[in-house]
Order: sequence, then structure tokens, then C-alpha cells
Amino acid sequence: MCKTSRRFLAPDAVLLSNMSNFIVSARKYRPQRFEDVVGQQHVAGTLKNALATDHVAHAFLFTGPRGVGKTTCARILAKVLNCEHPSKEHDACNQCSSCTAFNENASFNIIELDAASNNSVEHIRALIEQVRFPPQQGRYKVFIIDEVHMLSQAAFNAFLKTLEEPPPYAIFILATTEKHKIIPTILSRCQIFDFRRITVGDMVLHLKNICQKEGITAEEDALHIIAQKADGALRDALSIFDRITSSSRENIRYEDVIENLNVLDYDYYFQITDALLAEDLPALLNLFDQILRKGFEPDVFVNGLAEHLRNLLVCKDETTLALLEVGEGLRERYRRQAALSPNSFLLSALNLANDCDVNFRMARHKRLHVEMSLIKMCHIGRAVKAADLLQEKKTTDAGKQPAVNPPAPTAERPQVNPQNGNAQALSPEQMSTLSVDLRLGLRKADKVALKLEAFEEAVQVEEAERAARTSRVSLDNAREEWLRYAEAARTPTLRQAMQNADLRLEDKTIVARLGSTVHQGYIREEGMRLLDYLRQQLHDVQVKIKLEIDEAKQAEIHAVTAANKPLTTKEKFDKMREINPLVNDLIQRFDLKLDE
Repeated sequence: MCKTSRRFLAPDAVLLSNMSNFIVSARKYRPQRFEDVVGQQHVAGTLKNALATDHVAHAFLFTGPRGVGKTTCARILAKVLNCEHPSKEHDACNQCSSCTAFNENASFNIIELDAASNNSVEHIRALIEQVRFPPQQGRYKVFIIDEVHMLSQAAFNAFLKTLEEPPPYAIFILATTEKHKIIPTILSRCQIFDFRRITVGDMVLHLKNICQKEGITAEEDALHIIAQKADGALRDALSIFDRITSSSRENIRYEDVIENLNVLDYDYYFQITDALLAEDLPALLNLFDQILRKGFEPDVFVNGLAEHLRNLLVCKDETTLALLEVGEGLRERYRRQAALSPNSFLLSALNLANDCDVNFRMARHKRLHVEMSLIKMCHIGRAVKAADLLQEKKTTDAGKQPAVNPPAPTAERPQVNPQNGNAQALSPEQMSTLSVDLRLGLRKADKVALKLEAFEEAVQVEEAERAARTSRVSLDNAREEWLRYAEAARTPTLRQAMQNADLRLEDKTIVARLGSTVHQGYIREEGMRLLDYLRQQLHDVQVKIKLEIDEAKQAEIHAVTAANKPLTTKEKFDKMREINPLVNDLIQRFDLKLDE
């Protein structure tokens, strides 16, 4: 648009013209080289080595959380593969016709498919048709399939043969966030690269570089909050960054970030901890009331307090200080408060915060539930002192207790001659004393004998119970207990799934072959309840369960389902024509048409 004509536009039209030039940071600063990919050096290094040695596989699977660079690495790899003049570091030149076409989204050799909206067999067949034609320009034809786990079972099966033996010019790059949903036959045909969550430190460095390029001043603590809120996804961090810059213009402050993202200020947690250490209950409750008045939920506060206590515990040792993901200013503040916080207080407070979080959902009075936990934390110091005093008192009392001495004999013990066993010079008083001692000795002997007898009986009972509980692991017993559990199943579908299972025994592993992934899902959901029951009934804690799919039975079930499927009007008409050819003559004679 020329400058002379622009002044005749309405103000809204000029504003829309300016807005159309804005590009979000996630697209504007999308990496163009492997070195620029943040936090995925292990993937970038392996791919560059494969390019250097010309050992590029025909199928890749990039898996990992959202926003960590899977599609970006796929595009970089596709661009380098078709570059006519790659550099020594195996980066694209960005000057050849292939690179230019790629940068302008006009390359016919790189096809991107979104499997979330193209997940049927027809879409895969169309893709296979494109594979048949070699590239018009460049060496390879690269197919990037994003969210590949969204493909249907039939689409996966239709894709298998092409993925295993593609033409030499075809390369497939699959990307997914849920690798466990991809069938094993697809996984076995791909080189799998696991992408990691991006650390807070790497995100902060990347955001600093963007701020420097954009001429934006940002506080380090503010960038740390953005990186922590992104939860390992760089794309989320860039989206939050754009949102903050829209309101803060060219100066990103910590206060603006926590207000925009509705994050509770660190200062509140430092004040709460100071009140806990000082056992200042009124100040503690007033601070919690201020937090609630700002609109924060009690469970958000509890989780933040637990994280704050964890950070204080991390600061107690220099070797674990690297685990603290905050700015340098906050790091020094954490260090100072950690020096004033005893380990016993931090551990006890963390335990109380964890219990409060676990039981929060079941509490009817949420605020009172959190306040009770804070009150308990406030009295941790007194509880520890009371426990120390009690232990000291017990130790002192044990030291003062007099030693127990045997009572002195009331009469002189008789002397017995060891040769003839006769008493020598026994007086009547000594005879009476000896008689009493003998009676007491017999009573003690009887008590010892009774105890020994009871002990022997207990041992015999225990051995009998142990013998009765020997392992009953066998195929017949496993099948019997399996079917018994099925009869008492909670749902008819689970009962049917277990009754239709074909069991076999491998050592102490019960292998159940099923004809449907639906049945497999119901039994897997039963999980530990079924396993605990089988271990208890078979008297063996080493019993395991393994679920397998019987492909032949599955195909048979599909065939029966297809045979019982009601026919459409068109299918009924074709069936009639197949049985009676005279129907065709009738159609031609009377010029009949099928009413859909």
C-alpha cells in the first residue's frame, strides 16, 4: 500500500493493516538450524551425525511433550536433506532453490500431514499415492505426519507396508505426544527419538536472547516465572511472553508478570515462613486471609507453600543448590531464610502440607482445613521441644533407678554331702525351708513346661498353616480362580472379557490371550484388584498377569461384526442384482432408478 493512499483509510483500517504484520514469537523465532534448537542437543547431535555419515533412516519417530521442538526438528531435517549446498556443519544454505521454496512454503518435496484431522484409511491411501511419484527437484521426498497417534487402527495397518519398504527417495518423519498409543508394528519400523522437557534455565536464556533482539528490558525473576509457568514447553513460554509484552510494552517487570498470570508473590511465602518460625499465629492467619482476598484458591496456596519449603530444604546443602530454579536475587533470599530454618521444622511442615493437599478435596470447609494445617505448622517448634524434654526425663529416670538385688536368705541353706546326698545336721527350721524351696521349684518347673508345651503347639500350628499355604500356581488352579473372579465381576463387559480369554501359564506369569483391544482395556483397568486376588488365592506373591491380543480371533470378531452389520439400500439393491440378473432387464425396460 502506498503512503499517499494510506492517509485516506479509516483509523480502524490502518490499525488492522499494522496488526497484520505481527508474527508470534513461536513462529518468528522458530529455529532454522540444529544448533538453535533449545534443550534437545542429544537429538540434534544424533541427526547431524547421521547426515555426516549418510546413514539417514527412511522412517523417524519424534516423541515427547508438547512444545519441545519435535516438528521444528522434523522441518530442519527435511530442509537439510534437500539442500543443494549444505554447509560443513550440515546446515541448510538458505540460498538454493530448494531452501527458498521451503522458506516460502512452496516446496513440493516436503509434505506435512496433520493426522488429527486426516486419520482415515482414505487419507493414508492418498498419501501412499503421493509416495509413488519421485521428487521433481532435490534428492528426497519427505513426509512429516504430526500427531500420528490419532490415526485409526485401519489407517495404521494401511500404512505399514509403505513405511517398511518405501522407495529410496521417500523419508517419513512421524511426530507424537503419546507414543504408547502407537501400535508396536509401527514403532518397530522407525528410529525413535525421545524429546525431553525443556529446563527452566534453558528457557530463561532463550527468552533473554529474544528480549535482546526485540529491545525489551526484562527482570530475570519475571522470566523465571514465565519459564516455570510454561511447565517444560518452550512454545507455551513464548505464548506467555507475547501475552506479557502486549501489556508491559518494552519493560517486563516481576510485579506485572505475577499479576498478569495470577501467580502468588514469593514475598507472601517468605512472610508465612517467618511467621511460622516465630510462632506468630495471628500474623499467620492474617497473611492467609490477605491471600484469599486477592482471589487465590486455598489449594494453590498450599501447593506454593510446599514448593517454598522444598526450596528451603534444597538450600540447606551446597550440593543441592543447583536444584533451585529461581533468579539470583531470590536465590540469596532463600539462602538466608534456609539458614534460620531447622531441618526438623522443614520436614515436619512439608509433611503437614502434603497431608493438607491430599485431604483437601474431601474437606467440606476448605479454609478451615488449611488453617488447621497452618496452626499445626506454627506449633512444630513447641512439639519438638516437648518431645526432647520427655526423652530427657525418661533417660534421667532410668539413670536414677536403683539396681535390683536378690533378697537375703531368711535362714541358712542346708549343706548336702555330694557323695551320699544326705543332709548333714539339718535342723527342723532348715527342713521346713528346704521343703518350701522344693515346692517353689516344682511350680516354676511346671510353668516352664507349660510354656514349652504351648510354644511347641504354636510351632506346629504355624508349620501346618505354612504347609497349607504352599504355592498353588498351576494352569488349572489359575483358570479356576480366573473364572471365579469373572463370575463376581462388577460389570457384564468385564465378565465377558475374562470368560472369553484363553489362558496359558509361563512360569508364574498368567498369559491371557484376548480377541479384542476393548476387552484388553477392561481387564487392564481391573489391574491390581485382579492381581491381588490371584496372588492371594494361589498363595504366591510372584504371580503376574500378561495380556496379549489374538490377531486371528480379532479378525474373526471383525468378520462376524461385518457380517451382522445391517445393509444399506444400495447394498440391498446390489445383492438383489447379484442373485437375480433379471432385475437388470426390469430396470432397463421401465427406466427405474434407485430411491436413496
